[in-house]
Amino acid sequence: MNSKSIHSTHSAKSLRLLAPSKSSDDIEIKITEQIKPVIGPTEALVRVSMAAINPSDVKASLGHMPQAVFPRTPGRDYVGVVEEGPKAWIGKTVFGSGGDVGITRDGSHASYLVLPINALLEKPKELTDAQAASMGVPYVTALDGWAKAGYPAPGDYVIIAGAMGKVGLAAASLAKLYGAHVIGIKRALTPAIPGHACEVLLDLEDPVLEKKLMELTQGLGYSCVYNTVGSPYLDLALNVLAHKGKQILISTLDRNCPFDIFKFFRKEMTFYGVDTLKMDTVASNQILKKLLPHIASKRLTLPQEERPVIYSMEDAASGFSQTFLKGGVGLLQIN
Repeated sequence: MNSKSIHSTHSAKSLRLLAPSKSSDDIEIKITEQIKPVIGPTEALVRVSMAAINPSDVKASLGHMPQAVFPRTPGRDYVGVVEEGPKAWIGKTVFGSGGDVGITRDGSHASYLVLPINALLEKPKELTDAQAASMGVPYVTALDGWAKAGYPAPGDYVIIAGAMGKVGLAAASLAKLYGAHVIGIKRALTPAIPGHACEVLLDLEDPVLEKKLMELTQGLGYSCVYNTVGSPYLDLALNVLAHKGKQILISTLDRNCPFDIFKFFRKEMTFYGVDTLKMDTVASNQILKKLLPHIASKRLTLPQEERPVIYSMEDAASGFSQTFLKGGVGLLQIN
């Protein structure tokens, strides 16, 4: 294998979590000097320029994920330049995500990230660094859910529950791409993100929400509910889904959720669960790769949301706390 490297004169540093933190207000992150990693023959070295702070990064730092190891460098999503590895990749800007990165091994909140060569995914020129660095977990989750349940057909009516969250925005964009009527539900206090893909956007607290939802389908119901929040939308989804309707679940507020089992089996419904932590960076980036033709053709419209807050590594603890409290995705400026 032909390989070479390019050399950077910038100092290298990384964030380190030595142990689970007690609370989101008490997240302890150390900034340490990073020794440039030595890569193996099947690996590449990426100089990270920007990385996301995802809610899953914060939950892992709090010990909510039993698979997370300590000490480690957090960070699942990234964008950066290949500095060492196969000759054909040197100098290319890559982006991606992984359920292992930053969870079971050192992640992207560092100057250097070691990746398998098979995980390298070139960043499309149509994406800014900020977009590329923050779309990994949301779009891998959205894509995996739709792939399991089946992408909507043109004209299908689907609901995105938690539509203004990162995964909700991604799931809605994909549903619109496939020609569905996309109905979004959000909390009343949650502002609408400009450029979202929902045809109609309703509030969960609306006292006649179910009536409005059914009227939109002339009483026929919905083929699928992409439920990004879990328990608050569970009963509503069962009520408005059509016969043989499907519900995709990626998270929940309450773990034990009673629901009408009779209604569930009488309607012959199906639940689909999504857990992107089980997909390593090779598997995750193979999923993200499916987006590239749609990004290049500009058929996939990314929401024109407010600029995410960009944190320095020195302010990373604040970024973790704010992401935990407010949701969404923050960004770390690395190099």
